[in-house]
Amino acid sequence: MTEVEMKRFHICGVAVVLCLLLAAAVVSAEETDTTPKVGQPGKDVIWVPTHDTLVETMLDMAKVTSVDYIIDLGSGDGRIVIAAAKRGATALGIEYDPGLVELARRVAIEEGVQERATFEEADIFESDFSQATVITMFLLSDLNLRLRPIILDMKPGTRIVSNSFGMGNWIPDKTEIISELSFNTAHLWIVPAKVQGIWQLDNGQIYFIQKFQNITGTLTVFGKDMELTGKLDGCKISFIAGDREYIGTVSGNTISGTYDGDGFWRVART
Repeated sequence: MTEVEMKRFHICGVAVVLCLLLAAAVVSAEETDTTPKVGQPGKDVIWVPTHDTLVETMLDMAKVTSVDYIIDLGSGDGRIVIAAAKRGATALGIEYDPGLVELARRVAIEEGVQERATFEEADIFESDFSQATVITMFLLSDLNLRLRPIILDMKPGTRIVSNSFGMGNWIPDKTEIISELSFNTAHLWIVPAKVQGIWQLDNGQIYFIQKFQNITGTLTVFGKDMELTGKLDGCKISFIAGDREYIGTVSGNTISGTYDGDGFWRVART
């Protein structure tokens, strides 16, 4: 082999080694890349982030303040939890994907809210979120329906906000749409107190028929029956019976309030 041939051989060898090193680096980068991909599969749903504009809309609808404890079911990259923490609230994200949990924790640190924004690697269907004052979620309708009985047993007044997907025949208390977004709808529900059944008045009774936050039934006073219709807003109750409007507060096994602005009424569950 001539000197020229030896130099060419050496150059080729170096080139091959560099190619192999580059290929190994690319593979290594791919293996260590933890950046989430829109549409990547998860346990129950694929991952699609909630747009930041809708995040703020959801938190506004729930009237989030520093006294709230927010739990985001399926928290993904943590953006709702972090946004809530920036408002001074305490927030927890429950997420099944460990990579997303790790990413969310890093971002919380970068944003300086790690004391108020925490993340738990867990299955939302095996988690206790009963202490939350606000629940946020971006799940499918069938998953919302699986969660609905648990949510309805939460403390009355708890606010539930969902990106796009509903709760079956539990109609939202409020809906907002941001037309320029793809997933552009936020639904709000307020967990209602449970009033179904008979309540005793001093001079009669009230029979409430409850369907989520909506109520109908009969008010009976001195043997006279009057149909009633109204609504629950957490523990707040309002209804019209006859020519009177009744407003009150549900507190355990009693309801008390006013009618027509100055009259007083009180009932106890029988």
